[in-house]
Amino acid sequence: MKRYALLVFILMATLTSCSIDDDNNYVGTEVMPIESIEIPDHFVYGESYEIMITYNRPSTCYQFYNFLYDINGNERTVAVINSVYSNTECIEEPESVTVSLNFMVTGSETYLFKFYQGQDDEGEDQYYLAEVPVVSERPNDETPLLN
Repeated sequence: MKRYALLVFILMATLTSCSIDDDNNYVGTEVMPIESIEIPDHFVYGESYEIMITYNRPSTCYQFYNFLYDINGNERTVAVINSVYSNTECIEEPESVTVSLNFMVTGSETYLFKFYQGQDDEGEDQYYLAEVPVVSERPNDETPLLN
């Protein structure tokens, strides 16, 4: 009886498991060039901000996964990472996608952001640089960007 139950379990597991030919096969990740950003003119020490980042995804087989985020002192290198899937249902139409990066101001010196914009003809990485100074308090007429 135990053998029969084990065979039934193996059969059910085989029939309900994922197929290698699944239409949503994960291929890997790809770093996407950033097209534009929305970042404040200054930060207030101790507050959080939402940085809006726009990139172009080449097809619906690309989905936002995460940020590559490297810290070196007050320098931040930022890139967008997409998961890539092989799917015969993909729509091969570039689409502009905007994602947000939450940033907490923990330092009092100016931050230098390097946003990855792809490579030039010689294969050198290109970055959009944004320097954002930090002030000790918010001016009276300014509200926080992120609670």
